Amino acid sequence: MDQDFSAFRDPWAAGAGIKADGGAVLDLVSGTGGTTGRPARSENSVGILFGVGAYGLWGLLPLYFLILAPAGPLEIVANRVLWSLLFCALLLTIMRSWRPVLTALRTPRVSGPLTIAALLIAVNWFVYTYGVTSGQAIEASLGYFINPIVSVLLGVIVLREKLRPLQWAAIGMGVVAVIVLAIGYGSVPWIALTLAFSFGLYGFVKKKVGSRVDAVSSLSIETAVLTPVAAGVMVWLSSTGNATLLTEGTGHFWIMAASGVITAVPLIFFGAAARRLPLTTIGLLQYLAPVLQFLLALLVLGEEMPFERWIGFSLVWAGLVLLTIDMLRTMRRHPRLATAPAAATTAA
Repeated sequence: MDQDFSAFRDPWAAGAGIKADGGAVLDLVSGTGGTTGRPARSENSVGILFGVGAYGLWGLLPLYFLILAPAGPLEIVANRVLWSLLFCALLLTIMRSWRPVLTALRTPRVSGPLTIAALLIAVNWFVYTYGVTSGQAIEASLGYFINPIVSVLLGVIVLREKLRPLQWAAIGMGVVAVIVLAIGYGSVPWIALTLAFSFGLYGFVKKKVGSRVDAVSSLSIETAVLTPVAAGVMVWLSSTGNATLLTEGTGHFWIMAASGVITAVPLIFFGAAARRLPLTTIGLLQYLAPVLQFLLALLVLGEEMPFERWIGFSLVWAGLVLLTIDMLRTMRRHPRLATAPAAATTAA
């Protein structure tokens, strides 16, 4: 049985959905709809621009977290949840698209997995924010590099999928890399592993939802699930004098409030890219985000990269090369997979 290509998709786009809604704005936001009448080459170029925009913004996210200092990771994530829900509610109101959200909430087979997905993405957000704000952005980028390998591994463990030789080799390299990095760090790289496994499990859960919920509706429901906890965190931080939202000036407030837009816009861009591009292109574009995160940590943030870490990262990169070769080979054998843009929006 062929391995699912969920390892090559973005978590927030998981279960983005394939819904036929009218209107240019709605078409862009949901990443759905029919052809636009443009030539295929033009559509492909537009898709690449959207894809680079999405993964580029995700890759530059560490800079945004650092601008939010002195806010800590707990406050940043709580605000990200609250402002994302507010922004999504505004989008849904403008697009008059509340019906899919309400339908999903009334459907246990949809709302249940989305609740679990919300908890997983909360863990992912917090650990990533903690990694960046504590000077461990390189390890955080490692989590996104090894995510495709972990996703393949989860396919074996959870879905009992049979792997091809190159996939086994990639997993082997990933395991060796973790051992090398554990020796180099002096401890298990738990930030990277937590990010990779939370993303992988998030994608697995969202795959259960599939195309029944579009991207913005999914983000709305997941942030709504987390809102009571996020609001409680903000109340607690305020009562203990540790909240910065209202104490660091107007600029800080609005930069924090922008987290809703900063969370949703890359997702919207990804949806627009996914319906225009083949799955192979999406699979290759996804590496842009961790590459940017790695370069930012190394060149801008000045984090150290000892020799043993270079060895560990090189093993991971070699594993990713093997996975990419395997993906391209399989796409060549099964052209229908490679030419179905919508497939990229079904699972992380």
